[in-house]
Amino acid sequence: MEAPKVIFRVEIDPALSPLMTVLARIGEFGGEVVALDAGQGGGARATRDITVAMAHPERVDALRSAIDAVPGARVVAVSDHVFLAHLGGKIGIALKREVRNREDLATVYTPGVGRVCEAIARDPDLAYNLTMKRNSVAIVTDGSAVLGLGHLGPKGALPVMEGKAMLFKRFADIDAFPVCLDVHGVEEIVTVTAAIAPQFGGINLEDIAAPACFEIEEELRRRLDIPVFHDDQHGTAIVVLAALNNALRVVGKELSRVRAVVSGAGAAGVAVTKILLAAGIGDVVVCDRHGVLAPERADLTDTKRWVAEHTNRSGVRGGLAQALRGADVFVGVSAPGLVHREDVAAMAARPVVFALANPVPEVMPEEVMGIAAVMATGRSDFPNQVNNALAFPGVFRGALDSRARAITDGMNVAAAGALAAVVGADQLSEEYIIPSVFQPEVVDRVAAAVREAAVRDGVARVAREVRATGLSG
Repeated sequence: MEAPKVIFRVEIDPALSPLMTVLARIGEFGGEVVALDAGQGGGARATRDITVAMAHPERVDALRSAIDAVPGARVVAVSDHVFLAHLGGKIGIALKREVRNREDLATVYTPGVGRVCEAIARDPDLAYNLTMKRNSVAIVTDGSAVLGLGHLGPKGALPVMEGKAMLFKRFADIDAFPVCLDVHGVEEIVTVTAAIAPQFGGINLEDIAAPACFEIEEELRRRLDIPVFHDDQHGTAIVVLAALNNALRVVGKELSRVRAVVSGAGAAGVAVTKILLAAGIGDVVVCDRHGVLAPERADLTDTKRWVAEHTNRSGVRGGLAQALRGADVFVGVSAPGLVHREDVAAMAARPVVFALANPVPEVMPEEVMGIAAVMATGRSDFPNQVNNALAFPGVFRGALDSRARAITDGMNVAAAGALAAVVGADQLSEEYIIPSVFQPEVVDRVAAAVREAAVRDGVARVAREVRATGLSG
């Protein structure tokens, strides 16, 4: 993984010539100078902008102090290139029609817009043709589970939601809007989200902690007639199933005959389990931090109890190590370092290992080299990255184009099948079981499969999206 870059603006006293000493200090702190530019000068002192790749980014503050301690040098500012990329936010609004004169103004605003408003009031479905609704998604969060960072709140979550909106636009040409809610509790989040839903064609729930996320999604699905999709659950599940389908092709096993172990019973773990069951897996055993989920456990939430009652046909008991014995597949959506080489060695022949905790997986690939037949992680610096961005753009493109009332299990399974099929038989290998998010056919194939599944499942309002501008469709 590329080391983060930090720009130190350093004021230099030419009389003392401290620059070489400053560069030496940077090397002592594990930094690599990748650029040295003249900054803003003035008087007897000048500045230099020194761009440093920091192998140990946690030492930036200490390096700043070390530079300040060099006679004739003073750090004026420190800029992280990631922060610079976020200055002013990452998204905005673009016009689809210019307002150049009085006639344009009268057409897009008053008085012309009044006729359109009245038409929609008479026939609300016209909103799909005459407003942004047909191609818009709300990205809703309360900031209670931001990435792997925990509860950062709605403002702390906003940079992630902006990034998500960028991916919607970049990969599927969908207009997505961050909606970061400063409310607490299931009912409040549901009420606010339902209240703003009329303007959107879909709702993407994001970074909401379990178990609230399950209740929120279920209640919104009940109340709304547009797709509601919790990406942390279903996006992960779709990509896992796609990657697993191809991994099993590599090792010569059938989904209906394998036993998988899922580590983690939060949002992602439950969704992965449900999609594996829907796809017809032979058996799946789910573990949380206390061990295998079993019906006799008294500490189970309603969601975990459902999982316990629908999994583990083989009756495994104990912890993760016991569950892995003889298993064909491991899917980790939990925490770093939970699995060791001897655990994978105890699995069935040619095991498939998906260690998806991020940034540090349940087991590092090098630790199980020579044992795991196929290895996947959530990281971009190893082969076979399981990345949600492979799923949600195409899923929402297909759902919006069919004007679906909901996203069904059948649509999710169809998305996984289409995603897996992007990797051709002549391309498939231990180190290539899932395509890149930048392969242009990914979104088109997933969207087409989702549209077809929406029609089959009876949730599509139209068999295909009507691109022409008109009053019906």
